[in-house]
Amino acid sequence: MGLSIRAYARHRGVSHVAVIKAIEAGRIKQEADGTIDPEQADREWERNTALPRKKSTMQNNTTAETISTGSANGTSLLQACTVNEVVKAQTNKVRLAQLKGELVDRPQAIAHVFQLARTERDAWLNWPARISAQLAAKLDVDPHAMHVALEAAVREHLQELGELRPRID
Repeated sequence: MGLSIRAYARHRGVSHVAVIKAIEAGRIKQEADGTIDPEQADREWERNTALPRKKSTMQNNTTAETISTGSANGTSLLQACTVNEVVKAQTNKVRLAQLKGELVDRPQAIAHVFQLARTERDAWLNWPARISAQLAAKLDVDPHAMHVALEAAVREHLQELGELRPRID
């Protein structure tokens, strides 16, 4: 005499639904009276479900390897989480620097530097007019000629400086 479906399920360590599915799929056979011979059913279960179980296990292992070693695009879950944490840390670092007042507003800084350079350029352009008369008197030369010569030299020098392209990174 064999076991009932539920008793065999307890013996096998599976649900009674799994046993019913195994019977319906033909993996195990019931006795004529509807009971299950546990020894014969265990052999049939192992023989008829070994391949699908190994395949399922192999698929799970492959999936686990894909997650741990990398997905199709070469990024593993661990790498993605690491990148996410690094970005969070960098963002928090920038926020902290903003709160401390250690950061400078880039457009405002560029505008300030531009204004300083323009002020410097204007001061140099006005310098020959202020100094040329004094230099002409000391050197005993024509004041107008001195003014023209100084102005030309200053403009040439400013033109050379204007060709420099500073990098703002």
